Amino acid sequence: MGAPNRAICSKHHIPVKTDRWDVDRPGFTEVELVSHSGNSASGEFAHTLNVTDIHTTWTESRAVLGRGEEAVKRALNEIAGVLPFRLLGVDSDNGSEFINWRLQRWCEQKGIQLTRGRPYKKDDNAHIEQKNWTHVRKLLGWERYDRPEAVEAINDLYRQELRLWLNLFLPSVKLVKKVRMGSKVRRVYDGPRTPCERVQMCKAADREQVARLEELRKTLDPFQLASTIERKLEGIYRLANRRLSPRQVQETASSRRRTGGGKAFSTHYKRAPAQAPGQYKMAVCVRSVGRRYRTHGHAREN
Repeated sequence: MGAPNRAICSKHHIPVKTDRWDVDRPGFTEVELVSHSGNSASGEFAHTLNVTDIHTTWTESRAVLGRGEEAVKRALNEIAGVLPFRLLGVDSDNGSEFINWRLQRWCEQKGIQLTRGRPYKKDDNAHIEQKNWTHVRKLLGWERYDRPEAVEAINDLYRQELRLWLNLFLPSVKLVKKVRMGSKVRRVYDGPRTPCERVQMCKAADREQVARLEELRKTLDPFQLASTIERKLEGIYRLANRRLSPRQVQETASSRRRTGGGKAFSTHYKRAPAQAPGQYKMAVCVRSVGRRYRTHGHAREN
């Protein structure tokens, strides 16, 4: 009789989380893989490991080639090391890249709570589903990336300019409560804050790392960050496997070469009122070739 499947065995030992998140400190996260397979799910291709903190909305991403258990664990371990607070909980879907003995043992060694959502219930992971769209898919699109060079280029963006721009400069509003008014439900949100500002308000945050982030923020130019992000995205697009990417992407790529370009990523800033010097209110305008979309104002968190 063969050895038991460790991934299947461990699934029954990982609790299912179905209740609403009601946390008052950072560290409890939702995680998921976003595939970059293009039109074909065959072979090995890149995935983005996306991690978002529920309390502060701080988000980190790493690209991995394939969806192997060891690669995902290494990427999650790297993310845990750069968070400005201690990682306390990981909530995932039921994919084998998360539901396996390697990740379970890693969480036990680190004292991290590992939970999972219900199968086929994406609403159980609504926070990370939102970030998959705003932080990954809007920027990298649906192209296929299946070369190590592409994964390295994506990680170069994730580890540097993109994480700084999203976490230090991009504000969002969080849902505070829902008020029922007759047959309608009115949602009440708090004021717009960046993830970094939310981290600064937390007593459980790493004060030394928060101080370094604040000093770094003062030295950064958001316009220069946006320009660098745009340039790196153009390089990443050139590494896509066009043969296995959606036809529309191939057509728009060729039309862009004929017309001489078009911006993939841009940001617009307005100075905040005088009582808040050094702060920015942002209207974010993100455009990618063949996928035109705009998001103005502050993002809303579930």
